[in-house]
Order: sequence, then C-alpha cells, then structure tokens
Amino acid sequence: MSAPGSPASPAAQAWARLRARPSAMVGLAIVALVVLAAILAPLVSPYDPTLQSYATIRRPPSLAHPFGTDEVGRDILARIIWGARASLAAGLVSVLIAMAAGIPLGLAAGYLGGIVDGVISRATDAMLACPFLILAIALAAFLGPSLGNAMIAIGVTAAPLFVRLTRGQVMAIKTELYVEAARSLGIREWRIAAGQVLPNVVPQLLVQATLTIATAIIAEASLSFLGLGQQPPAPSWGSMLNSAQRFLSNAPWMAVWPGAAIFVTVLSFNLVGDGLRDALDPRAR
Repeated sequence: MSAPGSPASPAAQAWARLRARPSAMVGLAIVALVVLAAILAPLVSPYDPTLQSYATIRRPPSLAHPFGTDEVGRDILARIIWGARASLAAGLVSVLIAMAAGIPLGLAAGYLGGIVDGVISRATDAMLACPFLILAIALAAFLGPSLGNAMIAIGVTAAPLFVRLTRGQVMAIKTELYVEAARSLGIREWRIAAGQVLPNVVPQLLVQATLTIATAIIAEASLSFLGLGQQPPAPSWGSMLNSAQRFLSNAPWMAVWPGAAIFVTVLSFNLVGDGLRDALDPRAR
C-alpha cells in the first residue's frame, strides 16, 4: 500500500481511469456475470440442458421456463447458461492460440527487420487479405466439426492481428533511448527484445485481446450455426440459432434469447476493450 501523498502506481492510475468510464464498468459487470454463470452452471442452471420433454415442446416463457422451451422441450434458459461455457471457452482459448502464435512472430519481424520482417509481413498480409470469417470457416471445415477444431481455426485466423500489432509497436519502441542504452551495455539482443521491448507492448496487446475475444465469440457462434462448432446436443448459442430458424413465426423466443446473449456479451467485451484502451494509454483519449 502506497504512503499518503506518494504517487499512485501505474496499475492504480489505470484502474482509476477505467472506473471513470461508466460504459466500461457496465461492460465489465456484465462480463463478470456471464463468466460466473458459465463457471457455476451446474448450480444455477434450472434444468439439465440436454433433457428432452415432449410434453413441453415449444412452450412460451412462463414461471416454470422463464425463457421458454425449444423444439424438443429443452429449457432455453438452461441451454443459454451452459452455452456460455462454449462461447467463453472459444473466445479465451482462441485468443490464447492467436497470441501464442502472433506475438513471437510479430516480435521477430519488428525487432530483427530485414528478410525476417519481409517473409513474416508478406504471410501476414496474405492472411489478412482473406475475410476473417471465411478463412475461419475454411479452416474449421478442413479440420472437422468440433468445438476444439473451431477454437484452433479461430485462433489461427486471428493470429495475424497480433502479428501486425506487435510488429508495429516493436518497431516504434526499439529506437527508444533505453533500448539503445541496454544495447550499449552489451546485453544480448534476445534479452533486450524479451525484457525491454516486449513488456512495453503488453498494454496494447491486452486491449487487442479483449476486442478479439468478442470477435471470437461471434465466430464460434457462426461456426456452430453452420454445424462446424459445438455439436448437438451440447448447448451452444450458435447451434440454438440454427435450430430456431425453422420456428421464427410460431416460437420466436427460441431465437431471441440466444441472439440477445451473443449481442450483450460481445457488446460488453467491446466496451471493456474500449475502456482499457483509454485506461492503459491516456494519449488515445
């Protein structure tokens, strides 16, 4: 704990700036609720998400089933809660894969330059030239339909975003005086890159990671909608929308709730990412 009158730490200053943005705090609260619901799904879910009941097929929202039931009598609220696990797992794991692949390549391209930068940059440009979702669908179809393969496909497709961001930040940072000072002391280049340059890129990477999680959730829902992600009867917001499209006229609640879950979760992550951008880099305000 800092002494009275002493300057606040950078983390405390960033948190104060984040708290000053109501939209970011609302987004953070919603993200926390979704994460808690996913973690505590066995405790908070009112029903088994795969339990079928042909006596309650396509029932509208009621006290027994607050979000209604689907085409085989499964409780939609239970499937929304359990489906949050698939969406959040896809978002987090996909971003970790993208960061694990993209950050080292971007660091090498930005710090080493020359032919290394040329090869990595051209490969990155080629992948970025393809629409994100189209490339993810192609990779998921090649790997086979499953949630794990969908995560890999989304992660590989998102990796060029981190390559480009890391490369640009590293190229700007490696010319700073403290990097030149470290080099003049005879410190090895790889230690300068890992110990001096990379830590200063972390704030921008955190912002990009938060925004990419939102994109990955949409991508997972799209792949599940097309049958390339989470496989039935396991719950997924995208597969729920796929099932609901046949009953839009007589059971609209089947599409409303999973669509609302995707919209609110993605919007919340975007609000948090926007708030982090201002909190970690005040110059962006």
